[in-house]
Amino acid sequence: MQRSRRLPNALLGLLGGAIAIVAWWAAVTLPGGADGFVAQFSPLHALAALPGLVADEHLLSHVAASLRRVAVSLGWALVVGVPLGFALGRSKRFETTFSPTLQFLRMISPLSWMPIAVMSLGIGDRAVYFLLTFAAVWPLSMSTAAGVAHIDRRWVQLGESLAATRLEMLWHVYVPGVASHVLTGVRLAIGILWIVLVPAEMLGVSSGLGYLVLDARDRLAYGDLTAVVLTIGALGFALDCAARAARKFVGGMPGQD
Repeated sequence: MQRSRRLPNALLGLLGGAIAIVAWWAAVTLPGGADGFVAQFSPLHALAALPGLVADEHLLSHVAASLRRVAVSLGWALVVGVPLGFALGRSKRFETTFSPTLQFLRMISPLSWMPIAVMSLGIGDRAVYFLLTFAAVWPLSMSTAAGVAHIDRRWVQLGESLAATRLEMLWHVYVPGVASHVLTGVRLAIGILWIVLVPAEMLGVSSGLGYLVLDARDRLAYGDLTAVVLTIGALGFALDCAARAARKFVGGMPGQD
C-alpha cells in the first residue's frame, strides 16, 4: 500500500515540475516571441547548452569545486556548532550567558560579512569558507541544543546511577539522543550553505558555480547561464534529499524518536 502511494506521489511531483517548465517557457517566450532577448533564458536554450557544458568537463569541474567548499564548510560548522549547541543545551548558566550574543550574531546576514572577509582573509577560498561556515553554524548549534534539552532525563539518571563516566554518558546517552536533531540541523545548514554559496563564489575565485554564473553572464552566453542555474537547483535538491534520507534513517533506528 505504501509503495502504491509513493508512485502516484512521484507522478504528481513530475506533473508539477512539467507545469512549472511550461509556465517558465511561456513567461519568457510569449511576450517577445521565440526570437526575443528574454527567450534566450527559455528551458529549451538551457537544455541545448547543458550537453556542451558537460562534454568539455567545464561544468563538472566547477560543480566539484562548489561541492568541496560546501563539504569543508559543513565540516567546520559541525566542529564548532555541535559542541556549542551541546553546551547551550547542557548548561543553563552557559545558555543564559551567551545566548543573547549568539542570537545577535545569528541574525546578521552572512553576506554582510563579505567585505570584511575579503579585507581580512583576502580573495579566494578562505573568505568563502568563512562565510559558509558562519552561515551553517547557527542551525547546527540550535538543533543540537534542542536535542540535548529533549533527551529523556530517565536515560541520564540511569547512566548516572550505573556510575557511567562522562565519556560513556556522552557516547551511549547524549550522542544517540541528539543524532536525529543534529541531522535536522545538517539539512537546514545545507540549504543555507547552498544559498550563500553562489554569491560567496563571486569573491574573486576562479572556480565554482557562482563563478560560472558570472562567467556566462560576461560571455553573454545566456543559455549557459540558465543551464548553470538549473544545475544549481538540481544539485541543491539532491543534497536536500540525501540529508532528509539520512534524517529518516537515523530517526527510524532503535532509541530514536
